Parts: sequence; structure tokens; C-alpha cells
Amino acid sequence: MKTSDLLILGAGPAGLAAAIYADRAALDCVTIEQGTFGGQLGLTDLIDNYPGLENISGFELAEKMHAHAEHLGARFELDTVESVAWDAESRRFTTYGLAETYTSKAVIVASGGTPRPAGFLGEDTFRGHGVSYCATCDGMFYRDKLCYVVGGGNTACEEAEFLTRFASKVVLVVRKDHLRAQPTLIANVTENPKIELRLNTRIAALEGGMLPERVILEDTRTGEQHTEEYEPGSFGVFVFIGNIPASEAVRGLVDVNEFGEIRTNEAMETATPGLFAAGDVREKPLRQIVTAVADGAIAATSAALYLGAIVI
Repeated sequence: MKTSDLLILGAGPAGLAAAIYADRAALDCVTIEQGTFGGQLGLTDLIDNYPGLENISGFELAEKMHAHAEHLGARFELDTVESVAWDAESRRFTTYGLAETYTSKAVIVASGGTPRPAGFLGEDTFRGHGVSYCATCDGMFYRDKLCYVVGGGNTACEEAEFLTRFASKVVLVVRKDHLRAQPTLIANVTENPKIELRLNTRIAALEGGMLPERVILEDTRTGEQHTEEYEPGSFGVFVFIGNIPASEAVRGLVDVNEFGEIRTNEAMETATPGLFAAGDVREKPLRQIVTAVADGAIAATSAALYLGAIVI
């Protein structure tokens, strides 16, 4: 069993920022990550809206954040967290991982989320060979091919434009009658000759053999469907409709909304004393790297204040 004052769950932008601020506050802190340092940040091709770092790749920014935290003395563990328990009498948390058990006086949940599936028939069947959730990872496999992109928000627009570097054509499929992205992103999409925008449309099903061959599209207003058929391997579907927050490990200790996002106050405090949440795992109006980093800094500062106030 490993013991620390503060345990941070996740080493994405929020978790790494929290680790940096925790180390600057001289806290005995351990950060647990189950995958890649930087989280989904490492899967982002190009970032041009992070202040002071113009046109930097997500992988490079993740590396810089991780190196910064390590330089300050941050400690990291590779493990998968299954659950977190709180003992009110001792005011300690016990975090159960697959490899180790951890005890701490405070916990910051910065576990992010996983891509939300669109829910069409055949999505699971062709996941990884025709259906993707990462344009940076898989875009190169669709050079000179057709790509469908599902979603109408910032990420969908950004990734649709990114895919035009490879694809012969990108069809942006949007359930509603409008895009929900920022105006500049909408302009980029609508002005790009390689992007075809289809509003009031959803993918109802994806069919084929080893690879998808047919896309069944449905009009969301009338329910009318039509099929578009292609040669196997000549097209792919990319889904960008948000994330499922990784909040399961603390569900019994926090309040969540209908999407499973953790509710916090401005200090990143949850319903349990000493338990904080930061980044995409929490309920918030804007999900960007800069807001995740801010969340992490606030959470670590709040944790430091909490740890300074308790006597065990």
C-alpha cells in the first residue's frame, strides 16, 4: 500500500497541471495514469489556441507538461484505478488500482473521458477497421478516400478540416439543422471545398463484410432513409460527439449530472470533503486544454488549503 497526502487520478492536462501546482506547494503527491501522459491531448495533431505556444502538436505539449512536472519532482504511477473509498472517521481515502492500493488525505479526479459512440448499427462491428474516433491516429489510412465525420461541435469541425489533408472528400453529418461550433470553425468548414455539409442527417447503419461497404443515412426530420454504397475499404467513418466522463470510480462519493459529469463548485470541490475534480470529467461549459489546466491548478490549490486545515 502506498501512502501520500494527495493522489491525482489522471495525467492529462488537468492532472499534469495539478501535479505541477501540488509540487510547488510542497505536497506529498502521487499521480496515477493508466495510459499515455497527456491523455487525449497526445492524440491532437495541431494546437493553435493555447496561449503562448503557437502551432504546437498535442504530443509535444503533453511531453512538455509531463517533463515540467517531473522536473519539479512529481511522482507518477502507471495503474488503472477501479474504485475510491472514503472513511469519514479517519478522513482518508483508499484508492484501489489493478496493481496497487493507495491511501491519501485528499484526491483530485482528473481522469478525463473516452469518446462517446454515435450509436448507429454496425458501429461496434467496424470499430478499428472502418470506424474511428481519432483523426490524428487514423487519418493517414484514408488518403484519397472518402470520410464521413459525425458531429456538429468544435471537435467535429476541427477534425473534419484536418481530414481534408488526406481524404478526397469529407462529408460532415450533423443531426441538427445547424453547427454548434465556434464561428471561425464554422467558416473554415463551410468554405472548404473538400467538405460537404449534411444537416438534419444521421448515420442509421453501417453495413458490409470485413470492411464497411454501405452507409445508411436517415433524415432526422422525416425518418426517410437512403443508402450510399462504395467499394470495401474506400471510405471510413469518424465519430466526434463528445466524451463519456471517467467518473465511475468515485460515483458513490460525488454528485453527477445526467451525463455522468462530476458537479463541483468554483474551487473544484465535490460533495465529499477532500475530494476534488478537474478537467473533462467534471461538469463545465467549455472543454479546452486551457480550461483543463486552469481546473488542475485550482484543484491543487484547493487541496493544499484543505490539507493545511485538517488535523489527522
